[in-house]
Amino acid sequence: MRKREGLLSRCVQWGIAVLLVFGLGTTATAETLRIASWGGAYVRSQIHGFIRDYEEETGVRVEIIEYAGGIDAVRSQVRSHNVRWDVVDFELFDAIRAGREGLLEPVDPDDLAPAPDGTPAREDFIDGSIMEFGVGNIVYSTVIAYNRAQHPAAPTRLEDLFDLEAFPGERTLRQTPVGNLEWALIADGVDPDSVYAVLETEAGVQRALRKLNDIKAVVRWWTDGEQAIAWLERGEVTMGSVYNGRAFDAKRRGAPIEIVWDRQITALDVWGIPKHGRNTDRAREFVRFATSTRRLANQTRYIAYGPVRRSSMEYVPEDVRPYLPSAPENLRTAFHSDPEWWAEHFDRINSRFERWLRFPARVPSRLRR
Repeated sequence: MRKREGLLSRCVQWGIAVLLVFGLGTTATAETLRIASWGGAYVRSQIHGFIRDYEEETGVRVEIIEYAGGIDAVRSQVRSHNVRWDVVDFELFDAIRAGREGLLEPVDPDDLAPAPDGTPAREDFIDGSIMEFGVGNIVYSTVIAYNRAQHPAAPTRLEDLFDLEAFPGERTLRQTPVGNLEWALIADGVDPDSVYAVLETEAGVQRALRKLNDIKAVVRWWTDGEQAIAWLERGEVTMGSVYNGRAFDAKRRGAPIEIVWDRQITALDVWGIPKHGRNTDRAREFVRFATSTRRLANQTRYIAYGPVRRSSMEYVPEDVRPYLPSAPENLRTAFHSDPEWWAEHFDRINSRFERWLRFPARVPSRLRR
């Protein structure tokens, strides 16, 4: 997932409606909490899962700002002491980067809500989901999805993504090195346990990019997860990388989209609170509310991302469980993204990836007619 640093400084497509329908306060004096999140089916799940309830319980209006990820905007706001976002939904490795730069408020696990049976939050959250400067909210994965109308002989493996002879048609990939380079190396025969050691070297990065060259000529790059789903749904691309929850949402709506779980890349999103904010206490209150056991479980009713609390699982609907990244069958060949590695190496690798993107793509000779 590199959700481009270029931000969309606007509310989500229907954000104004969100404020009017779900926000209790509509006057100029109403208290407002501004949350930067990802838009589309994901933010709808947050609204229905816990934001609406938070507004009703507190009387605070929540304004949702769609952004495309990264830490540039938060860095700019914090360093200028002009913080406009109270809470930010980060990818885990970006939260680590932001924390290391001193851009986020520290987290006290004792401030988080205990489980319904009284288990402290620090014991209830899954490993790695409470960090020094962030609190986990979902377990998600990047998966391969395809349009079944265009691929009646269903792809089943990661390698099929790179096989234009057996599975012709345009692809779509997120415009980021994160995930793409790991998949390329695994598809090229690298043992999953050795992927990051290989990527430490320039030769390893070159190997991954050479593998991506096999499909580069037919790739549409996306920065918005909803765009990838729309292309697949309309048949403008036949296969590509998507977020599992958005694919689940589309499939539930009747779209001809199927998921390939082979080598799904699992990761976490986390809440972070920018330093020097105007509503830090309210922001902490919101994070406590949004990461409580029932709220995390309630979000899964609307999108198939796993809750980060063990106590939430008993409240997850039965029909959603098979589509969670953590479902045992889906985990068989899962690849777990290393956020610490990406926090350390992202800038270097991304610069290399961006240079590669600028080179014209060539159709592999075996596919030329």
